[in-house]
Amino acid sequence: MNSMFEKSAPPRPAAAARVAPPPPRGAESSATAGSAAHGRPPAERWRPGQLEFFVLALLVLLFAQPWIVDRLGTPAVQTWATVFVAISVQALPFLVLGTLLSAAITAFVPPSVFTKVLPKRQSLAVPVAGAAGAILPGCECASVPVAGGLMARGVAPAAALAFLLSSPAINPIVLTATAVAFPKQPEMVLARFVASLGTAVLMGWLWARFGRPEWIKPMRRPHDHGGNGKWENFRLALQHDFLHAGGFLVIGAITAATLNVTVPKHVIDAVSGSPWFAVLALAFLAVVLAVCSEADAFVAASLLGFSPTAKLAFMVVGPMVDVKLIALQSGTFGRGFAARFSSATFVVAIVASYVVGWWLL
Repeated sequence: MNSMFEKSAPPRPAAAARVAPPPPRGAESSATAGSAAHGRPPAERWRPGQLEFFVLALLVLLFAQPWIVDRLGTPAVQTWATVFVAISVQALPFLVLGTLLSAAITAFVPPSVFTKVLPKRQSLAVPVAGAAGAILPGCECASVPVAGGLMARGVAPAAALAFLLSSPAINPIVLTATAVAFPKQPEMVLARFVASLGTAVLMGWLWARFGRPEWIKPMRRPHDHGGNGKWENFRLALQHDFLHAGGFLVIGAITAATLNVTVPKHVIDAVSGSPWFAVLALAFLAVVLAVCSEADAFVAASLLGFSPTAKLAFMVVGPMVDVKLIALQSGTFGRGFAARFSSATFVVAIVASYVVGWWLL
């Protein structure tokens, strides 16, 4: 037995040190060798940063100043600037007020309020939820997650979807902004309220009749997180809504000003000459621009040459169907739902705008 242990492998030397592999050939460059010889670290390659780009842009603007001044003095550019500033300045106060109120509702009003107020019967819950949009306003971005939270808490999908469509469309801030944008057409405020509420309620009833539960992605029941307080949630919601809506306001103002300057009058006359074609044109424009509902009335009022019914369609379609809402609905409820619901809402909103415009405008 002892002989077996005596024949075991000899122990490794304790002082043995690991030898690093030799560097590959050509690893040492001449620059490194030169810097080592002079006792300084190798120089880093210079890369332009934001300051350099800013200085370059400033120099370009400085040298191009005479050309820019000549171009800005033209009537077309002055008209463009006037339209852009007018839309932005008029819409900004309503945008701030709307995002403040929307953030406050998001942070301080629990979704359980809806489950206590709405009737049990789905046919009655739909118009009540649609009318609640006038009391509890919200922006388009917040309406989608709020509707998802209502469904997760047991609210009927038809009622939640009616609130999703009406909340950003018929609240007092939006209607006040519409009255300011159309001071000589007070009937436009009533027309927008009737057409938007009618679209929301009709879409809720259509979903209650023809909608299928499997078309909506299963909603997880929300649970509260104690990480953020109510005021912190208010600040985050306000920051998100204002920056998001403000960006789309700038895009909408730029587009409206550009259309007023660049599109020839005979083209506008040709488009607006056909009532149906004019309504469709501004409805598609509302989908693409995705202007916040607190500001879209000022954009619509600036679209000269179009009929009041076409402008009404722009204001009814925009808060219910646009590119950002379609993306939000796809992520929250699924792509199949977004494709069906957005398409149906677009058609119903156009028909409602045309009927209400013929009736009131």
